[in-house]
Amino acid sequence: MVLDGIWHFPRPVRFGAGRIGDLGVACRELGMTRPLIVSDPGIVATGTIDDAVVALARQGLTATVFAGLAANPTDSAVAAGAAVLREGRHDGVIPWGGGSALDAGKTIALMAHAAEPIWAYEWRPDFTPSTAPVPAPPIITVPTTAGTGSEMEGGAVITDTATRVKRIVAHPAMAPRLVIADPALSVGLPAHLTAWTGMDALSHCLEALFAPEFDPFSDGIAMMGTRLVKDWLPRAVENGRDLDARGYMLVAASMGAVAFRKGLGAMHGISHAVGALLDTQHGLTNAVVMPYVLASHGNAIAEKATRLARFLGLSDPSLPAFLAWVQAFRRDLGIPATLAALGVEDDHVDALVPRVMADGNMLTNPRPLDADAVRHLLVATIRGGDAVLT
Repeated sequence: MVLDGIWHFPRPVRFGAGRIGDLGVACRELGMTRPLIVSDPGIVATGTIDDAVVALARQGLTATVFAGLAANPTDSAVAAGAAVLREGRHDGVIPWGGGSALDAGKTIALMAHAAEPIWAYEWRPDFTPSTAPVPAPPIITVPTTAGTGSEMEGGAVITDTATRVKRIVAHPAMAPRLVIADPALSVGLPAHLTAWTGMDALSHCLEALFAPEFDPFSDGIAMMGTRLVKDWLPRAVENGRDLDARGYMLVAASMGAVAFRKGLGAMHGISHAVGALLDTQHGLTNAVVMPYVLASHGNAIAEKATRLARFLGLSDPSLPAFLAWVQAFRRDLGIPATLAALGVEDDHVDALVPRVMADGNMLTNPRPLDADAVRHLLVATIRGGDAVLT
């Protein structure tokens, strides 16, 4: 089956193997003649971006590449990229890569011409971010991993290097004008990164579904995204050249990002805190904490978990069966059992608790958690103990 299409929800998407060939035409349609491609050294090393730069040049477009990014995008990297954009008089931004490149690229587009400092655009419970107009250039996102779904939305997670805290930056000018989703670009992703990013997509779908607000549209998208991950992530891990598996996982990642506009929860609250403090890979961290956080929700998610288990085709549609499936699915993909395997120790808990509590995603956790509950949950994820909260 050939997966190919042009979609218009929630924003224009050109999807299918070989769609990266549409990039030049798309740039022209959005008025770009000197785009800045934002990526990371690993993606640049594959040669795909060099090929695109040559192809764009043949169409009269001058593209420059900024690749000064690490695994978790920082405010300093954004500032450096924004300076490159301004100095090069670039009229468009093409974030190309995984979540780091996509988040950094969108934020660079915002900050290159913003009148306010980066944290004026931060989203957090006790602060209203600036929505003052910013003359940002248009953005075309090109995802190469199926995880964050950042290609679809107008927000980003950026590490504050001064405090070692991950902060959410959002502004209407960061919303991509077009997504080019080409499964062929993810073929070279190693099996372990395929698993980690795929579990990130699953975490988005599950947390969006279990967020307590009434939103049947997001719930339906989240449930379908979960089933796509269940059906296709093992195939993508086993055979990275399976374009159907790669394609369906790109769809699942995008669906997760659409759904989580409803909210996330403690998976991301913990993952953001751990990632900012210890620079762990985001999808992997979500995957490790996933069963502990789900177990901590208890009966708060029982009805939805039962409905989801039935939709996934589990033989026993119940909360315990769903939790058992998550454990088995994670184990079969080679995900470590505890945060200790990622270098997190008991000594880190005191620093992590306030970071988790301050994360805006905790506002939509299925059950409110105080500092003591967060501490219990963190200890469980480190030691592998009981995460059920009373």
